[in-house]
Amino acid sequence: MDLDRTIDRFLASPSFSDATRRAYRSDLNEFADVLARKNATLENMDGRLLALYAAELGAARPGRQPSRLAERTIARKLAAVRGLIAFELGPAHVPELALKPRRSLHLPETPRPDEVDELLAASEGKGPLALRNRALLELVYSAGLRSAEAVGLDLADVDFENETVHVRGKGGKERVVPLGEEASAWTGRYLHDSRPKLARGAENAFFLSTSGRRLDTSTLRRLIRHPHRLRHAFATHLLEGGADLRVIQELLGHSSLSTTQVYSHVDARRLRRVYDRAHPRS
Repeated sequence: MDLDRTIDRFLASPSFSDATRRAYRSDLNEFADVLARKNATLENMDGRLLALYAAELGAARPGRQPSRLAERTIARKLAAVRGLIAFELGPAHVPELALKPRRSLHLPETPRPDEVDELLAASEGKGPLALRNRALLELVYSAGLRSAEAVGLDLADVDFENETVHVRGKGGKERVVPLGEEASAWTGRYLHDSRPKLARGAENAFFLSTSGRRLDTSTLRRLIRHPHRLRHAFATHLLEGGADLRVIQELLGHSSLSTTQVYSHVDARRLRRVYDRAHPRS
């Protein structure tokens, strides 16, 4: 079996986002090196070998930073390997071991509503770029967008009349989310006052760079160190305001409710407040 060719065919699936494809390629190239060191092949991969690989991933790495891989990183690497085995040999050949490590239930630090207000206000300034940046951040927070989803928006994706945003998410999944009042106001100003000054030709992207091309995610990371915090804030603030977890799942574009349940402790706090207000024996 030509493992490099197998990896190429596996990663050609349209169900993978570009970011997932890049991460999986690195993971699977690393895994191929491990197989070569152990003089093993994908075909004779069994539970024992996969368990040894998982143990290697979880082991300390002297002299390297970070000294241990994060649980989320280990889980992704194992998912890549198991996916490759299922793709090439069939699901029945995937070792039936609970190798996926438990993920920590805590969320990345989520800014409070007043902190989000300060962060957004800090992006204000003069000129077309400042207006674009404010509109971009407002939209990310208003719609709970991933960085790639925000910069991937086209002009037709923002519907001001119906106050919605059409989002193309991971794995080609699409969803429609509401457009908040503040985001609508800022993106409208950007389209009217800023985008025409940045446009160079017939580029269809909603957010443009100084060269008139579609933004990439690095621009968003320069504006805010961890842009995913705004997506977490979107979900957390909605839950604290009374939204249901399943509604949040739809808005975030999660295919499984279990992914959204990382916010369940927020929901539990909200339910406790409701109980304390409403129950006569609380």
